[in-house]
Amino acid sequence: MQMSIQNQVRLSLQAIEQSMRELALWQTTPPEPEAFASTEPFCVDSMLAEEWLQWVFLPRMYALLDAHAPLPTRFAITPYFEEAMKDKDPNCMPLLVLLERLDLMLNKEPQ
Repeated sequence: MQMSIQNQVRLSLQAIEQSMRELALWQTTPPEPEAFASTEPFCVDSMLAEEWLQWVFLPRMYALLDAHAPLPTRFAITPYFEEAMKDKDPNCMPLLVLLERLDLMLNKEPQ
């Protein structure tokens, strides 16, 4: 039996979080409240890529899953992270692979 897309996405989000923890990108303190008020994509003017991932993207995706709301079907976050993390530790590759897997999982036509 195939796992539902919701369960696949939840497992993918958990793997992304675990990868961030292993790479020491996970933070214990959120950015300042005004950082969340950014109108720029990915809050590029107020947060690091990994901050946006942890404090904005993951919570929003979990909220959609918990509300049984429709998941996005057209988005790509991997290109942004490839650019944002190109000067960081090359060990970030596992995280990029997980992000790409999520992109591929969600960029499907609705069944």
